[in-house]
Amino acid sequence: MRLSLPVTLMPMKQTVLTRYRVMAYITAVWLLVFTAAIVAKYGFNTGDTMVISQIHGVLFILYVIFAFDLGSKAKWSFGKLLWVLAAGCIPVASFFVEPKISREVAALITDSDAAAAQV
Repeated sequence: MRLSLPVTLMPMKQTVLTRYRVMAYITAVWLLVFTAAIVAKYGFNTGDTMVISQIHGVLFILYVIFAFDLGSKAKWSFGKLLWVLAAGCIPVASFFVEPKISREVAALITDSDAAAAQV
C-alpha cells in the first residue's frame, strides 16, 4: 500500500512565471531559427550553424534552469517537468505548452503586484 502525503504548494512570485514565459518564447524562436539554419545548411548546402547553435544552447540552458525553478516551486511531478523540458526541444511545441503552463501556475502567484494586476 502506498501512502500519499498532501502536497502543499508554495506561493510564488510573478517573476518566477515571467522568467519562464520569456525564456520559453525566446528559446522557441531560436529553435526555429536553428532548425531553418540546419535545413539551409544540409538541404541547400549554404550557411553555417555554429553561432546559431551556440546561442540556442546557452538560451536552452537558461530555459532549463527557469523551467526547473518554476517546476520545483509548483511541485510538479518529474514526468511533468520532463514534458515541459521536452517542449523546449521540439520546434513550435513551446508555443502550445507555455500558455497551458502559465494558466496552471497563475493560481499559485501571491505577489501583491500580481493581485493588483488581476483586479
